[in-house]
Amino acid sequence: MEIKKAGMAGTLESSDAQVTVEPGDGRIDFELDSAVINQYGNHIRDVAMETLDRLGIDNVKLKIVDQGALDCTLKARIEGAVYRAVDQYENLPWGGAIR
Repeated sequence: MEIKKAGMAGTLESSDAQVTVEPGDGRIDFELDSAVINQYGNHIRDVAMETLDRLGIDNVKLKIVDQGALDCTLKARIEGAVYRAVDQYENLPWGGAIR
């Protein structure tokens, strides 16, 4: 999949994450803003990279503003932002690409 435009999913509410994806510069640029970055930053990054890999995304700017989201929420927010960014609004394989 190729990111065509910016896409966003999620909120800044507690226990959620706001995820923004934009077309990349030939690589994955990852930015994380989280109050728990010292404790969970590496894990959040691993979840994000695994999710992008399963979606077939390797050229993207990914920004996550984490408010204590669980892994399943992070995956769903990344998946939602990516599908919005590639203009795929029908026949969505929700949960199919991400396990």
